[in-house]
Amino acid sequence: MRSLLQQFFPPLEWGPSYTRKQLYGDLSAGLTVGVMLIPQGMAYALIAGMPPIYGLYASLVPLIIYALMGTSRQLAVGPVAMVSLLVAAGVAPLADGDVDRYIMLSLMLALMVGVLQFGLGLLRFGFLANFLSHPVLSGFTSAAALIIGFSQLKHLLGVDLPQSIYVHEIIWAAVQQAGDIHLLTLAIGVGSIALLLGLRHLNPRLPGPLVVVVIATVTVWAAGAAAQDVSIVGEVPAGLPGLVVPVVDWADVQALAPVAVVISLVGFMESIAVAKVYASQNGYEVDPNQELVALGAANIGGAFFQSFPVTGGFSRTAVNDQAGAESTGASLISALLIGGTLLLLTPLFYYMPQAVLAAIVMVAVSGLFNIKEARHLWRTDRKDFGLLVLTFGSTLALGIEEGILVGVVGSLLVVLYQSSRPHTVVMGQLPQTTTYRASARYPAAETRDDVVIVRIDASLYFANANHLKDALRAVPHRTPTPRAVVLDAYPVNTIDSTALHALHELVTELRRQDITFFVAGCKGPVRDAMAKAGFVDHLGEEAFFHEVHEAVRAARAAQQRTSTEPPPTKMADVQAEA
Repeated sequence: MRSLLQQFFPPLEWGPSYTRKQLYGDLSAGLTVGVMLIPQGMAYALIAGMPPIYGLYASLVPLIIYALMGTSRQLAVGPVAMVSLLVAAGVAPLADGDVDRYIMLSLMLALMVGVLQFGLGLLRFGFLANFLSHPVLSGFTSAAALIIGFSQLKHLLGVDLPQSIYVHEIIWAAVQQAGDIHLLTLAIGVGSIALLLGLRHLNPRLPGPLVVVVIATVTVWAAGAAAQDVSIVGEVPAGLPGLVVPVVDWADVQALAPVAVVISLVGFMESIAVAKVYASQNGYEVDPNQELVALGAANIGGAFFQSFPVTGGFSRTAVNDQAGAESTGASLISALLIGGTLLLLTPLFYYMPQAVLAAIVMVAVSGLFNIKEARHLWRTDRKDFGLLVLTFGSTLALGIEEGILVGVVGSLLVVLYQSSRPHTVVMGQLPQTTTYRASARYPAAETRDDVVIVRIDASLYFANANHLKDALRAVPHRTPTPRAVVLDAYPVNTIDSTALHALHELVTELRRQDITFFVAGCKGPVRDAMAKAGFVDHLGEEAFFHEVHEAVRAARAAQQRTSTEPPPTKMADVQAEA
């Protein structure tokens, strides 16, 4: 059994059995991801509205902390496009164009996200991510991909477009400034996109972003294009990030709280989704609660070393796995490479064109726009397709936080609607058996005029109590009028006071119409609740049976006092089931 220390620091559990072969795999993967992360991290910093160097800061300390605390051996933690966009959406309105304030607010946001995730992990609230359904996430990420892509249009065109999270505003501004497009910048950006796509098609394991950055930077330097108004990164501060304590006032904390909650959940969802995929492929388990703790600790630690919020990324994790990652040691090697770059190689970034970073972002987020998922849901589940479209449209029209909130609320409303109208069937007996099935689905199932068997496939509570009433009140209106109703309660796992009150009323109404009521297959906890509420006494012990067939025999015996069938087995003294 794992100790508490091993639970919080998983490498202590698998470290003693670490082999040289695993080291070789981690070394290969760590160097590959590190090389990929250098330009990608800088590009994602631009999405977040931060200077490019902060993308490298966000790729250092958080990686080290996650490597020591995470349960996924392949997950590559660092800046990701979606979280970066959320940072920009939450921070930009508060910064008022002040760069120093923007940076401090971003660090504070990372701290808030970390505290939330860490606390939720300790409280074992990993299940909260279940409220973000797959259609909502798909709709949100597709809309976010468009917003992220168009946010980089100004760098691709070489024109000054307004910072906005609304695609139509960006497009309209670009159309108005079409005559000011810098053709050389556009050529660099489009060429970079083409080269990135070509390298990806040629070999997905190639560090395409690094290759493109090197070619574009050398070209700009050699041609002297910087003097021709091509926007470049310029001077990048050398050295490791220093210790900074994020300081903002309480009003800013309150203003950042909604986006901190969204980033905490969305970031965790993105991370745990990809972590589970690669854990399954590699034959081990990830702990969602410990993943929350590890991501929270990574963001808390990163906030004090100039990092904006981070999480596990899809593309880098895929590369990490393909390159042979065997453990979180690969992340430590990536962090060492980033650290070395910060200490020694930052002068090489001076002539890096902003357009190539924009191209890296656009190609990276293009995979987030999932039209295949929309087509699949249209064919298989129109309800989920509606949720996807609702979230997609809301995110584009209302904004990032509002869009995902609309999606979550929409999901909850769908769940409530479905649970308020559970699947309800009339059952019939299969010939020559004591088995009962839904008569609408099994034509051979024989129904009776005198005894109607109803099954409701859900637990009974206040939201579906009226549906229960409607379903059973319809029985007396059948022709000919039945003399007994049997409720198959086997699918009912729980029942609340509202549903019990509804059953009490129904039994009274049916008795006035000389219709007897029976309950079959009632589980122990449900029967306990019925007994406490007085429903068992109201209906009578003799009306409860183990099986539907026994209840039907009892109903027939009550109508035909001269029945020759043996008396049914009653459920009078059933003990509470576990």
